[in-house]
Amino acid sequence: MSSLHSSQLLKPEVTLSLNLSSQSNTTSFSPTSSHSHDHNHNHNHLQTTSSSSSLTKAEAEKGGVLLIQLLLSCAKHTACGNLRHADSCLSQISQLASVDGDSMQRLAARFASALALRLVKRWPGLHKALWPKPQMGRAQLASLPTFPCLGIAYSIITRTLVHSLSHQDAIHFVDFGSGDLRLWIPIFRRLAVPGEPRENGSLSLNFTFVHRNKAILDKLGLDLAKEAEALGFSFEYNALNIPLQELTSEMIKARPGDALAIVSILSLHVLLAEDDRVEAQFWGKRNKGIKDCQQMSQFLTMVKSMSPKVVLLVEQEADHNLNRLVDRFLGSLHYYSALFDSLDATFGSSSSSSDDQERLELEEMFGREIENIVACEGLDRVERHERYEKWVVRFGGAGFRPSRMWFDPVEHANKMVKVCGSESEGYKVVNNKASFVLCWHDRPLYAVSAWIS
Repeated sequence: MSSLHSSQLLKPEVTLSLNLSSQSNTTSFSPTSSHSHDHNHNHNHLQTTSSSSSLTKAEAEKGGVLLIQLLLSCAKHTACGNLRHADSCLSQISQLASVDGDSMQRLAARFASALALRLVKRWPGLHKALWPKPQMGRAQLASLPTFPCLGIAYSIITRTLVHSLSHQDAIHFVDFGSGDLRLWIPIFRRLAVPGEPRENGSLSLNFTFVHRNKAILDKLGLDLAKEAEALGFSFEYNALNIPLQELTSEMIKARPGDALAIVSILSLHVLLAEDDRVEAQFWGKRNKGIKDCQQMSQFLTMVKSMSPKVVLLVEQEADHNLNRLVDRFLGSLHYYSALFDSLDATFGSSSSSSDDQERLELEEMFGREIENIVACEGLDRVERHERYEKWVVRFGGAGFRPSRMWFDPVEHANKMVKVCGSESEGYKVVNNKASFVLCWHDRPLYAVSAWIS
């Protein structure tokens, strides 16, 4: 997101001050407004690690704590419509935040941008003039660098699918939007390894990919067809250039006798988007404290009607599907603080320009998620992450049961983390009931789960 300069964002008596520099000096800053200290210090435990050699650890931590206080105050003022105080907070944050600073400075830059965008949306004409083109869509996993959590999730999915399907003659994979060859090529190759004998001797693969980008659809089809041919598989490709919301069982063309396996990676939560004003007005129905979502219920019921052998789900292990901005802001600040710290540990010590570019691409992806959580409402707010316990209720309501995935007690979780390319000791995998939770230290980041009908 572009920096917002005070001269650009002008309304009588209100100026949104956000000029996020790439060189921040935290040692000379002192807050100029008393309301920058008005938030409870209970939130100061957010990690504020620094990778900047020009600052002492104490200075970096002090600047990080101040950034947290300012961000939380700004969120409160934004939610209350107090534009003067929100602007004052953004002005101070702009002196501290930096898109290439330490992890807390980088995080603050993304959250400040999201808050500024939310404020600018109060003036539709101004918003449209500054952003004449639609906001960039959701990130494409296939075009992103692999970060440790994603690599670990892919490893779990690959082993689970191969374990479940290795004896099948005909398999139909359905991919809800990832389209990542780093997931599918290893699965194809593992299925080609001789194991349990197949009744017909050879494997027939049908692959359905749902995506809104036709270029990505076409590329995946060509690459998978080439791989299947090299492995001696019979292969059919079904490209569906539609949003997930429009998918029907007839489009998937599941054939009798095929083992149907469905994979959704960071995609399914978009179906939770709804008009929150209607839900708030009529106090929508709730099941075990979870508000009902008709679109999600109908979709999962449709999936269940196809009798899949297994559904694999990867979702953010966070509770960002909340109506109140301040609640969402606080939860997402904790969540993305852990993510940015993990990236700092993964890339922070590297001097490679390619590593810097990979880190920037990932942080931009997270920045777009943060913008959607903070700046959008109603049907536009699609980053509605929910924890595994809520998915249990939603899938259970459609007739699914959680299934334990592959698990070798000899293989310690830390070994799996290292296999996926992470040298940091901060990543770990926790077996939570029938799911695997991928964590940075003790902070859950993503949950991988399997479901059977």
